[in-house]
Amino acid sequence: MPNFDRPQAPNPYDLLPAVPTFTLTSDDLVDGEQVPTAHLKANAGGENVSPHLRWSGAPEGTLSYAVTCFDPDAPTVCGWWHWIVGGIPADVTELARGAGADTKALPEGALHLRNDFGELAYTGSAPPVGDREHRYLFTVHALDEEDMEFEDTDSAASASFGIHGSELARATLVVTYRR
Repeated sequence: MPNFDRPQAPNPYDLLPAVPTFTLTSDDLVDGEQVPTAHLKANAGGENVSPHLRWSGAPEGTLSYAVTCFDPDAPTVCGWWHWIVGGIPADVTELARGAGADTKALPEGALHLRNDFGELAYTGSAPPVGDREHRYLFTVHALDEEDMEFEDTDSAASASFGIHGSELARATLVVTYRR
């Protein structure tokens, strides 16, 4: 039986070397507020649609971006990856609502990597019923490499390792959900 009274996990980015930040906004999400229903997984009453994201102010030398959505509060020892996109060209500063549907919806050159649901797409929030409030960290990573040579078979952990090894700066928007 899961322990729903466990302590809150740390923000994993607080445990990594500090990097500069830039600005991340969304037409769909508000930092610190609850995930809107449309962005929840279908079994949580949602539509499983990835949110709109827009960023600005990345540092000079940014050659590409990666976008991730991570839940550090999942009842696992390693959190839960909901979305991983790599290979976003440096001249792209926005993902449209629904871009997480599949790789065809992404900017040219970008690709989805396998999330912890085993999907090459965005998968919305759906924490266990009765569990604590979960945080969803939507993050844009400014990278110093144009081609990280991501493969859609890369694991989330492997992709994350590569992302953080090439990260110049990051912008994070945190939303919550509990059911």
